[in-house]
Amino acid sequence: MLPVLVALAALSACAAESPSATVSQPASPAVSKAAATRAAGGTAVTAQAKPKLEIADITPMGEKTEKVGVGFPIIVTFDRDVKDKAAVEALLEVQADRPVEGAWRWVSKRKVIYRTKTYWKPHQKVLFTARLSQLPGNTAGKDVSRRFAVGTSNISVVNTRSHVMKVYRDGKIAKKIPISAGKGGFVRNGVDVYLTTSGVHLTMGKKAVETMTSSWMGVTDPKDPRYYKEEIPWAVRISDSGEYVHQSAGYYQYLGRSNQSHGCVRATPAGAKWFYGIAQRGDVVKITGTKRKLDWRNGWSYWQLNWTQWKQGSAL
Repeated sequence: MLPVLVALAALSACAAESPSATVSQPASPAVSKAAATRAAGGTAVTAQAKPKLEIADITPMGEKTEKVGVGFPIIVTFDRDVKDKAAVEALLEVQADRPVEGAWRWVSKRKVIYRTKTYWKPHQKVLFTARLSQLPGNTAGKDVSRRFAVGTSNISVVNTRSHVMKVYRDGKIAKKIPISAGKGGFVRNGVDVYLTTSGVHLTMGKKAVETMTSSWMGVTDPKDPRYYKEEIPWAVRISDSGEYVHQSAGYYQYLGRSNQSHGCVRATPAGAKWFYGIAQRGDVVKITGTKRKLDWRNGWSYWQLNWTQWKQGSAL
């Protein structure tokens, strides 16, 4: 379906071999050009004002390209720093067929993210509109819209202590999958990076086969006993720090019994393939049972902030 998306500095041994670029549709910004205007009988030419602000990217993709999960964020990136965030935010509108409360949060000078208070209702359409032409001094800017398709509600609960992942589809248990999570035991800068992070993750993308290596911890010599390079099937990314739900590369005896991974959630071949098949970007994966807490800035982990904390990032 969709390729793996954002991969920042890897902090877990399940890290992919190399970071891959964000995959999303461009926002189709207005094309800036000089529009010649000729007065009757005259020869004077006047150039049309260029837009001062446009949208460079919108994530996720539109309804004709993908269906998204009930936790999905709307991520809007502008083509330059936004000087008046409140004025711009006031021109961003989200309309859902089955509305829920939501709010924007600025995460940088150019990027703002929309998250709902509770999960989106499944099986509906959501329309995002940016009326940038109404921004003072930006009348040449192009209004942009995108409609999203929300698919099935996929909410997975991973218990790292009982070593099982329960997958709920539209509120009903669909499958229980034996798993093995991070074993712990490798502390870096005060953080045990071999532990799976506990918290509310969102699926960000997937690959039928992902190459995972030990280069994230500086081990590139094949003679080093810590070295590895493996082709891992059915990999669904759930964070920027290299965490995936994927098929276990052997070691099936530990699935459902103990935690033996370097941070990822290993699953049975049948379970991993099934999970890969249903996974949509923005699906919810709740992980419990470890001492390592998921940071809200790690991937699409925006649900780690409570609603009051989230709204504090709004310019309005």
